[in-house]
Amino acid sequence: MPHRTTPRAALIACLAASLAPAAGCGAGAAEDGGGIALTKLAEGLDAPLHLTAPAGDPRLFVVEQPGRIRIIAAGRLLERPFLDITARVRAGGERGLLSLAFHPRYAENGRFFVDYTDRGGDTRIAEFRVSEDPDLADAGSERLLLAVEQPYANHNGGHVLFGPDGMLYVGMGDGGAANDPHGHGRNPNTLLGAILRLDVDSGEPYAIPPGNPFARGGGRPEIWAIGARNPWRMWFDAAESLLYVADVGQNRWEEVHIAPATAAGLDYGWNVMEGRHCFRGAGCDTGGLDLPVLEYGHDEGCSITGGIVYRGRAVPALAGHYLYADYCSGWIRSFRYEGGRATQARELARDAGSIASFGEGADGEAYVLSLDGAVFRIDRAR
Repeated sequence: MPHRTTPRAALIACLAASLAPAAGCGAGAAEDGGGIALTKLAEGLDAPLHLTAPAGDPRLFVVEQPGRIRIIAAGRLLERPFLDITARVRAGGERGLLSLAFHPRYAENGRFFVDYTDRGGDTRIAEFRVSEDPDLADAGSERLLLAVEQPYANHNGGHVLFGPDGMLYVGMGDGGAANDPHGHGRNPNTLLGAILRLDVDSGEPYAIPPGNPFARGGGRPEIWAIGARNPWRMWFDAAESLLYVADVGQNRWEEVHIAPATAAGLDYGWNVMEGRHCFRGAGCDTGGLDLPVLEYGHDEGCSITGGIVYRGRAVPALAGHYLYADYCSGWIRSFRYEGGRATQARELARDAGSIASFGEGADGEAYVLSLDGAVFRIDRAR
């Protein structure tokens, strides 16, 4: 999760009040006069960190940091967890059950994948399967794909998602502490500080896609990109075939990288760069580095929460916009990526609380998760 540990900001008054589910309130205004409303769908969750859904499935699956996955079905939070692995998870701070990815053919094979911190504090990428009950996973079906030792308690990264190529992508932080003390960020021989790409439909427990930059040597073959500090949420925009990576900064800058989904071997620059700036002052070599499309300084926030490209129908004014937030400052913003740059920048909400993640339902609608325990849908303001 975002690397700053701060007191949980209170939600703005219309959100913090005891709203009944499906109640909404205006939360901002876009440039064309269209605003958004955050409609509360559920509350009382335990540190919700991720939301997703299988293709074509109207249910929403919410990841709780202590080690549970909950289901919101027909507007109601089901009491029984879909999956409960709390006994296997070390949670707290930036550790815990961090994300969930359903196989693109989940309706046929019942396979899904999670990223969690085990009791020893290390990252585990594991596969599970659904049981005969569609609202209950088989907790005994765990199959370990990958275990990565974590030298410190923070910068776990923690996002798993499938790309348009059917591969599983994994966001790994640099291992933690400050300044990347072990030089993991740009080291191709470690899985830390990298985006990984795995073929989970071949090999045992996975195969290396031949397009990975080090598939034939020179580094860890699982790596797709290097130079990440703490990539807290990635997103594939299938409509434009682009990969968005939001990377949490350290002292001064938060950043978003965007590149074609086929662009293997990018170097996001940490710890030479923080945002578009030399991390240790003037005079660094930026040759070969992928500089962020967007950055903002710590006068505006302190920890980016990466989001999604909106492709839903509820808020037409946001079509094609990338939504993101700052965990500390509580605002929600968006921009549109056009001509290689961020355009049409908008602030959609202020003081919206400790936003831990965004999510997308199978219908393309967008959701906001507050670490305070609530899930909101983004709607058009009345």
